[in-house]
Amino acid sequence: MKKTILILALALSSATMFAQKKITTSGVINFNATTSLDPLPKADNKTVVAALDTKTGAIAFEVIMKSFSFANPMMQDHFNSSSWLDTDKFPTSTFKGNITNFSTVNLKKDGTYPADVRGDLTIHGVTKSVTTKGTIVVSGKIIAANAAFTVQVADYGITGQAIDAGKVTKEPKITVAIEFK
Repeated sequence: MKKTILILALALSSATMFAQKKITTSGVINFNATTSLDPLPKADNKTVVAALDTKTGAIAFEVIMKSFSFANPMMQDHFNSSSWLDTDKFPTSTFKGNITNFSTVNLKKDGTYPADVRGDLTIHGVTKSVTTKGTIVVSGKIIAANAAFTVQVADYGITGQAIDAGKVTKEPKITVAIEFK
């Protein structure tokens, strides 16, 4: 009898823990490094894996770098090459952080809530602290998280002729849109 109660208690606590974490592959990251000299260095990545702890506001995502899709195949080759992002050596980028004002987000009430996000972004094997603002949109059982920020490519050890020549911005804009169901 004691074993049955213990197993039932463990099962209920596991179910509660799973209910606190939302995991999805329904995310998109846009990379925009365009300049006045070249409007082509922009890409989308639709293979984002993300997790949100609905109890604490902890948020994380991981993206496979080779999955960024550029309109120009040559730009995609340059992006992945060893002289720029070296995606063979650094196949993923990650973000792990928190929505610092998560207590103001009511996941039980439809609406749009401002989100202050702080965490660690790893690109090209280098981890840097990132702080940005975003939004959390609650609509029924769907939670959408959106944010936009810029990074300094030099901070992540990313260099190259295209950057030096002004064909790729030194501060690309990163836009993240994730939907948790």
